[in-house]
Amino acid sequence: MSYFKALLDLLAIERSADETAFASLTAGTGAAQRRALGLCWYPIAIRNTEPTRGDYLSIEVERTTHKDLPHQLRFGSSVALFSNHDNADRLNGNVTYVGADRMRITLLTEELPDWASDGKLGVDLLFDNHSYNEMQAALKQAEKTDSHLIKVLTRSENAAIARIPYTNAALNTSQQNAIANIIGSRDLAIVHGPPGTGKTTTLVAAITVLVERGEPQILVVAPSNTAVDLLSEKLDENGLNVLRIGNPVRVTERLQRLTLESRMAEHSQIKDVKKLKKNASEFKNMAHKYKRNFGKAEREQRKALFDEAHRITRDATKIEEFISDDVISKAQVITATLVGANHYTIKNLKFNTVVIDEAGQALEPAAWIPILKAQRLVMAGDHLQLPPTVKSQQKGLSTTLLEKCATLQPHAVTLLEEQYRMNSRIMGFSSVKFYENRLVAHPGVANRVLNYNDKPFTFIDTAGAGYEEQSEGTSTINPEEAAFIVRHIVAMDYPAALSIAVIAPYKEQVNLLKELLAGNAAEVNTVDGFQGQERDVIYISLTRSNSSNVIGFLNDYRRMNVAMTRARLKLVMVGDSATLAQTPFYAELIAYAENLGGYESVWEY
Repeated sequence: MSYFKALLDLLAIERSADETAFASLTAGTGAAQRRALGLCWYPIAIRNTEPTRGDYLSIEVERTTHKDLPHQLRFGSSVALFSNHDNADRLNGNVTYVGADRMRITLLTEELPDWASDGKLGVDLLFDNHSYNEMQAALKQAEKTDSHLIKVLTRSENAAIARIPYTNAALNTSQQNAIANIIGSRDLAIVHGPPGTGKTTTLVAAITVLVERGEPQILVVAPSNTAVDLLSEKLDENGLNVLRIGNPVRVTERLQRLTLESRMAEHSQIKDVKKLKKNASEFKNMAHKYKRNFGKAEREQRKALFDEAHRITRDATKIEEFISDDVISKAQVITATLVGANHYTIKNLKFNTVVIDEAGQALEPAAWIPILKAQRLVMAGDHLQLPPTVKSQQKGLSTTLLEKCATLQPHAVTLLEEQYRMNSRIMGFSSVKFYENRLVAHPGVANRVLNYNDKPFTFIDTAGAGYEEQSEGTSTINPEEAAFIVRHIVAMDYPAALSIAVIAPYKEQVNLLKELLAGNAAEVNTVDGFQGQERDVIYISLTRSNSSNVIGFLNDYRRMNVAMTRARLKLVMVGDSATLAQTPFYAELIAYAENLGGYESVWEY
């Protein structure tokens, strides 16, 4: 079976599992339930409408209540406008902008139906067929494409690198080596960035160097909007002309300024578009004044008005396309999500260099969307941290292209070796277990502690204390362990200026800890919730304690690597050695704490 045929089969299984999960989540739910799940805005009010490309209608909606609820509606999401009115159909469309409480949607219609002015309106998130269609199309195209880069990535040819010397006093040696690797690579360069090693700083410097060396335009992508936004902001701060395709969900003024929409609004010819759209709207309004039961002359007049509105809209669209192309052509760096790399405004563009950040979290079929636009690929990330989220039980897609290429083309990889986040004792175990003991703590952080006699790495053992885990639905909780962690945090009486977080691998343990810590400044979340973040003090509630020595999620050592590398000054792990130490990884972890003088028993408290 061919490389891409195998990926297509895995993608089909994943799509089916994702669809099933989405259907079971939404089946038989009311609007209020879907709103609580983050799958719906309800109720909403329509604040503005205007004709857009083709015969579509763009509407701006605002959620009028429950504004504090988190939601999953994003730029590009497929959605449906609905009403609680008995006879209302649903109108499908796509999100073109999401703000805090406002959203723009392009609907597949020329005009709003009558029911849009009756009853309460809402917007439902639909299953994301668009992303799967884009991934499938990319894999099919890759299968038919015979390029050197594809051969390098699937290992029928070796990556060609002639390292070009590069020096920058603001960067450490391994960061400079990574940039030398990037500018000297003909086809593939990989930046392996363990926690706290300045991967983003390195990438921004590398992209800046490529632009200075004459690259006309670089495409920079990442799996999530958050990662794209961060890079866009840093590249902009470095003085590059950055264009963010697809609106950032986190609407800061700076990021808004970088979007295609915002740049087009500043263009000298946009006033012509507005004027034409106003004219088209006036013709449509005149046409709507004719009632349904009119004669032949009125029908012809109504049609003539609609035809004129359409002609004017087409003229406006042509000018908009010119403005869009003009803005895009002037950008030095274009940023987007993996799927956003095929946004209609840049769909046909090709690039000498494509950069994929957070490639360790990129589902491989999605990564091929931007790769097909590239002659040379730069991947940055850490395949020893969290893998991409895979809904199906089969594991084929959880091995990323970054991980495959790091194995297949090791000479293309540069490991960033100096970290700027953690005390060296917090860093030590991860360095040994995951990074061949090559990590070095920068002198500014290596010996940083809360106070002169504090232990930066502690394992508190609950063995024999009767802190038994309990099943809670499909999750697991350990009430006594949670209560102990809360008592420990309170007893430590940390200064208010310190940031403190508690990480637990199980959702229900997280919920219990949140309840117990209500009113306390400590944040609580799952490992995934803290990916890419850091805090002064981190507690990890390992949760599992049973006579069968079953450790469940804790078997995912990459996830534990993430949890253990969030702390700057102090890491406290709480767990049952009798259950955990049956696994070599945790036996070694507990021995590491003992060697540092950081092993304690809950009985000491």
